[in-house]
Amino acid sequence: MKLTFLGTRGYIEPWSLHHRRHTSTLVGYRGRSVLLDYGEDWRGKAEEIAPRAIVITHAHPDHAFGLRAGAPCPVYATRQAWEGLKHFPLPPDRRRVIRPRNSTRIEGMWFEAFPVVHSTRAPAVGYRITAGGVSIFYVPDVVRIHHVREAFSRIRVYVGDGATVDRPLVRRDKRTGAAIGHTSIATQLGWCARHNVPRMIVTHCGSAIVRSDEKRVKAKLRLLAEKRGVEVEIARDGMECVVR
Repeated sequence: MKLTFLGTRGYIEPWSLHHRRHTSTLVGYRGRSVLLDYGEDWRGKAEEIAPRAIVITHAHPDHAFGLRAGAPCPVYATRQAWEGLKHFPLPPDRRRVIRPRNSTRIEGMWFEAFPVVHSTRAPAVGYRITAGGVSIFYVPDVVRIHHVREAFSRIRVYVGDGATVDRPLVRRDKRTGAAIGHTSIATQLGWCARHNVPRMIVTHCGSAIVRSDEKRVKAKLRLLAEKRGVEVEIARDGMECVVR
C-alpha cells in the first residue's frame, strides 16, 4: 500500500512550503488509487490527480468542498456526510454510501468507517484501510475514536490529527454540550502505545506545526513518541510512504 500526502494543512490561514494545501491523501494499491478527502482548495483538480474513487471523512469545507465542482469518479461517504453535501452537483450514480463498521471494497482495497468525535454539525469518521494483508487507520480530525480497539487492531500505521501538539483544542457544542474539536498528537501517541501501533504519521497540521520551527516541533514529538515506544513523523505535501 502506498500513501501519497498531497496536502497536509488543516483549515487554517497560515501555510508553509511543506504545508500548503488542505489535507488530502492518495492511497494506492496495485496500480489503482483512492483519494481520501477532497477539500475546497482541490476544487477542479480531481481529473489531474486521476483517482478511481474519492472517499470522504466528513462534510467540512477542507475535506469535502472540492465536490462543489463535481467529481469525475464515484464518491463514497456516510449518509450523515451526504446530508451536508446533498446540494453538490454529483449525479446519483456517483454517490456511494458507506455504512459505519461495514467493510466496503473500493478499487481492490477494504475501507471500514469508524465513527469519531469531532463535530456535531459535520459528523466524522476515520477509516481502517486494508490492502494486501496490511492495515492502516486514517483520521485527520478527531477528539475520540469509537471502538478504538477494533480500529487499531494489527494496524501498521496510524495517520492522525496534527491540529495541536500537546494541548487539546476541545470545547463543548453550545446546542448539545458534546465535545468537539481536536485532541493532541501527544494523546494520539498514547492511543498508539496502548494498542501496540508502532508508527504514527501526522497530517492535517495546525498552526503549532505550520507557523513554528518544524525542527523544534519534530524534536518535541520525538521525545513524546520515544516515551511511548512509538515512531512519529510529520507528513509534508507530496510525501510518499510505502506501508508493508
